[in-house]
Amino acid sequence: MHDAYEAKPILEKLPLAIESIACHGDQLLVGTKPGHLLVYSVTGGHGSQNFKVDLLKSFKSFSKKPIQQLACVPELQILISLSDNVINVHDLAQFNQITSIGKTRGATLFSIDLQPSSKSGGNYGLKLCVAVKRKLQLFYWRNRSFEELQSELGVPDVPKAMAWCGNSLCVGFKRDYFLIKIENGELKDLFTTGNASQAEPTVTRLSEDMLALGRDMMSIIIDSEGNPAKKYALTWSDYPQVLEHDQPYIIAVLPKYVEIRTVDPRLLVQTIEVNKPKFITMGSGHVYVASQNFIWRLVPIPITAQIKELLQDKQFELALHLANMTDEVEADKQRRIQQIQNLYAFELFQQHRFEESMKMFAKLGTDPSQVIGLFPDLLPKEYRNMLEYPSAVTELSGAELEKGLTALIEYLTQKRQDLMKMSSQDLNQASTIMEGCATVTSRKQMSLIIDTTLLKCYLQTNDALVAPLLRLKDNHCHLEESERILKKYTKYSELIILYEKMGLHKKALDLLMRQSQKPNSTLKGHETTVAYLQRLGKDHFDLIKEYSQWVLKAHPEDGLKIFTEDIPEVESLPRPGVLDYLITKAKDLAIPYLEHIIHNCNDVTPDFHNKLIHLYREKVQEQLEEYIPSLPEGQAPVRAGTEPGELGELRRKLLFFLETSLHYVPEKLLIHFPVDGFFEERALLLGRLGKHEQALAIYAHLLKDTRRAEDYCRRNYAIDREGNIDVYLCLFRTYISPPDPDSLRIMENIQPPPEPNINAALEVLEFHHDKIDTAKALEMLPDTTQVKNVYVFMKKVLEGKAMVKRSNQILKSLFYSENLQVREQHIHYQSSKCVITEERNCPVCKKRIGDSAFARLPNGVVVHYFCRNDMAKFSMEPT
Repeated sequence: MHDAYEAKPILEKLPLAIESIACHGDQLLVGTKPGHLLVYSVTGGHGSQNFKVDLLKSFKSFSKKPIQQLACVPELQILISLSDNVINVHDLAQFNQITSIGKTRGATLFSIDLQPSSKSGGNYGLKLCVAVKRKLQLFYWRNRSFEELQSELGVPDVPKAMAWCGNSLCVGFKRDYFLIKIENGELKDLFTTGNASQAEPTVTRLSEDMLALGRDMMSIIIDSEGNPAKKYALTWSDYPQVLEHDQPYIIAVLPKYVEIRTVDPRLLVQTIEVNKPKFITMGSGHVYVASQNFIWRLVPIPITAQIKELLQDKQFELALHLANMTDEVEADKQRRIQQIQNLYAFELFQQHRFEESMKMFAKLGTDPSQVIGLFPDLLPKEYRNMLEYPSAVTELSGAELEKGLTALIEYLTQKRQDLMKMSSQDLNQASTIMEGCATVTSRKQMSLIIDTTLLKCYLQTNDALVAPLLRLKDNHCHLEESERILKKYTKYSELIILYEKMGLHKKALDLLMRQSQKPNSTLKGHETTVAYLQRLGKDHFDLIKEYSQWVLKAHPEDGLKIFTEDIPEVESLPRPGVLDYLITKAKDLAIPYLEHIIHNCNDVTPDFHNKLIHLYREKVQEQLEEYIPSLPEGQAPVRAGTEPGELGELRRKLLFFLETSLHYVPEKLLIHFPVDGFFEERALLLGRLGKHEQALAIYAHLLKDTRRAEDYCRRNYAIDREGNIDVYLCLFRTYISPPDPDSLRIMENIQPPPEPNINAALEVLEFHHDKIDTAKALEMLPDTTQVKNVYVFMKKVLEGKAMVKRSNQILKSLFYSENLQVREQHIHYQSSKCVITEERNCPVCKKRIGDSAFARLPNGVVVHYFCRNDMAKFSMEPT
């Protein structure tokens, strides 16, 4: 409780019994039981001074009976009174009677509604409702007189209290409250007045669309539709006789004293002891309370003093209401309101109403570092000790701490989003919980504080959110503090993410290497290291080489993925550097790496193709040195590529690559293949060099494999290269006239020397006659060759020539016929004519063609030459 008003006596021991009171400005009007109207001037009363009260006028003949009700309307300069059961209207200046509403005879109660007129500024509209027995009469003020607003409304009982609320009237009867729509007279039953026999209905207007209705020792707040406007009713300490609303207070006259309460929040503010109060009125900001013979003015305590007292009592909501009512300069007013709101938000935190507290701090723009400091172990101790708060911060633990951290997370997340939207690097001046405290002004520093705090909150509430936070592109977690807390919670996977985002790759890889050997670690194994190295890219190639060694040594296949994974970072690595590194540190992986970049990545670099062939050759050579001695004595090696095990597989790869790759340099490779082996490989290289006779000599005489020799010719004949067209002729020559062993170093040791193979040569002529120059082939045949041996060959040659001749004759005839048709069509078009007359117009532009350049279309339409491009826009028929 605090003191909102001070009761100062105005009139004491008045000889006449008071029946009603009203006020406006400095004037107090008192209606008495004998019917006298007393008009007093009340001035002074500042500070500790007493009020100066002067009786200005006394109208003994104002009424012959008690003045039951008074209402001042200073805006219209009239006084409305109820006496002798009739409504009278007097001038407020001289108190001359203006009018008396005779129709209201028998009235027991009235209520007025004054509203600013919407038609013109400065004017007011006044409505009057008068209760006459069980009827309500409605009037409006016009031309200094009350006129009927509409026909009277019937009600179920005699009204005891009533008030306007928008376009409705709320009427209290002995036992019930009703809401009556003025337009149609519709009645809405609200609720009863209560069960106590001494409870009288009270209807108090709080605002344009809100009323307080009495029920027993409560006041229920309703809106203009009759629905409850507040969740809870106001509870009084006794039965209220009459109420008045003086924002933000509701003043109730109880049988023995005056009680003052507020609606939001629901508080008992003050109890003022006065002698048997009965009446209350308010006007021009003054509140008067009267008993039968005494009158007091309730003088408001200065708002600043009230606010100070409320803050000491931690009644922040009421303090905010009052702060909004002060007459201070707007800037000072807003500063005071913000300070109260910060204190209120702090108090909400102290009461463990964390969600409300955080929302208020967010709305106020309070410095987040001060909000974070309310929680334990979120800020460094040195920094937290520098922060000041209105009182000792409540210590949180267990479920309450988790609840508070959850609210803090939501608050910080919103603050983080707000920071990201800011373009300036400096922050606006933030508010503080305690005046004078320093605030964080750097956006970078604030981002660091918020992100680091979020990390700590997630670790204590929901650690699944730690990794997503650290992965954010704009993450600003403080490195040392985050590193410490992550190690404390053994969150090594998240620590790796932190290092990676901070660019501390060496620290991350050192940690991965250490943790990979620990059996219970979440980073056990090599997979995480492989994935991390794959993401580094070419800028950290030296680091990749340094930390991939242990993976390549322990898990070669997975280690190779560091350099072959199909992601942009891996594909950007320098391939020559990777190859050199693999040859040095893990040579067995060089072949799979080259196979990957050549076959999967389609790399056509000649050096890579050459290197793969060299590596194949070296591996095959090593395997052959073990394979040849292992053969039984006298058993010849099998054909290249059919060897058992890895040797056969490697050699098949080598032969296939030599045959299919178009990007190696055979000149550089041939010298590295030994002359006493690798015959098939040398044949392929010689063929690539265009040395077909030497290559075919290997197949025909050294390997004695006519099928592979023909396959060789078939492959090379299909390739459009100079010299390849005579490859079958070379094979024929090789069979007819074997090369001298001295001309081919690889054939020096062949015993016996190769002999002509006439049958094979004739088979070449027979099956490939169309690919061999007939004249050259016949010249090469030995003189001893019989005609019957070349009969089939010559027959096929002649048949082929005859077929070609017939085809050429047919083509000649077809071309001749086509020529005749074209000539005939040409003559036809030349014979047609086009006559341009003076009347002929262009169908596109509708202008005369005359002697302008024109174009004639195939359908006969003639247009200007310039209009020919627009003719598609028009549907034209020949003219």
